[in-house]
Amino acid sequence: MKFIVKTFQGLEEVLAEELRALGAKKVEPIKRAVSCEGDLKLLYKANLHLRTALRVLLTISKFEAKDEETLYKSIHEFDWTQYIDKNSTIAVDGVVFSDYFKHSKYVALKVKDAIVDKFRESTGERPSVDVNNPDLRINVHIFQEKVTVSLDSSGSSLHMRGYRASNQEAPLNEVLAAGMLLVAGWNPSIPLIDPMCGSGTILMEAGMMAYNMAPAIKKKHFGFMKWRDYDEKLWERIRKKAKESIATPKTTIYGSDISGEVLDVAKIATLDFKLNFGIRLMKMPFNRLYPKTDHGMLILNPPYGKRIKPEDINALYKDIGNTLKRSFAGFEAWILSPNVEALKQIGLHPSKKHTLFNGPLECKFQKFEMYDGSKKAAKN
Repeated sequence: MKFIVKTFQGLEEVLAEELRALGAKKVEPIKRAVSCEGDLKLLYKANLHLRTALRVLLTISKFEAKDEETLYKSIHEFDWTQYIDKNSTIAVDGVVFSDYFKHSKYVALKVKDAIVDKFRESTGERPSVDVNNPDLRINVHIFQEKVTVSLDSSGSSLHMRGYRASNQEAPLNEVLAAGMLLVAGWNPSIPLIDPMCGSGTILMEAGMMAYNMAPAIKKKHFGFMKWRDYDEKLWERIRKKAKESIATPKTTIYGSDISGEVLDVAKIATLDFKLNFGIRLMKMPFNRLYPKTDHGMLILNPPYGKRIKPEDINALYKDIGNTLKRSFAGFEAWILSPNVEALKQIGLHPSKKHTLFNGPLECKFQKFEMYDGSKKAAKN
């Protein structure tokens, strides 16, 4: 079986390592995704365990097309009875990067028409379209003339862990938060502080890592559960093992914020996932925060400046830098921001730089190291 596992740009290598750890073969990072090979067991484990995956797609057909007639014919000739019948419901998603096809929605429509027409011609009846909860979600990806047809095994996006209400606004996607922790090299033995934690996305992702909790452990419905080859016994064995692997760790994870309202949201999430003993929350402005350990890691996702005046955002980032230098000797800090000018106000030279995307925003994810005394002295 060949898979395409979707992620955010900048997290491809991290996702590739996750897939290798699960036993995937022929792992190859591509733009905003990773391709690999494996069996049904890997498909189930990938949906349950991957922290930086958005969707797991099973590739079922590849061909070339430079016009809509060739696209329609190739889809029409494919044996769809392997996966659906006339009573099934379908949905088609299209992604297009091509000089031959300009509109992804039009591509999706042509693919849907080809499938429906095939069944109507052979049976007199046709599958119905259900964009919200289909029996089979079909993904069509076109790069220039190369067409890849896949089945979406995940259903709803894997970033939806279940600790955030669907209508709750959050500046940070769960997959991105997990990716930041993995890029930074954090592990549960390192004391962690998020001093601008908001509703606690970074804290929750760190907590689940520390507890060895599969990120999709509370997700009840996956796309593969409606497939004809769904192996319920295999899935239940994998899920049972994941539940049994959850452990209470010795770890130090702290979160603080100036808003009691968002901290209440974070607290509810930690209680719901039984992570409250591993995550400590406090209402405190960053410039008044002092660490309880002599070393550790801070991860910050500060305001970007969209609703704050430029002079105020610069002052905020300058204050972040002063607080780091004054109170966090022996720590390393990772800061995510698309505001390059504001990052300069930190007043420290970044030792590492990564580019990540928070939605459409290109962000810098930079590492700053605080030394007690001179850098030279710290190394000796």
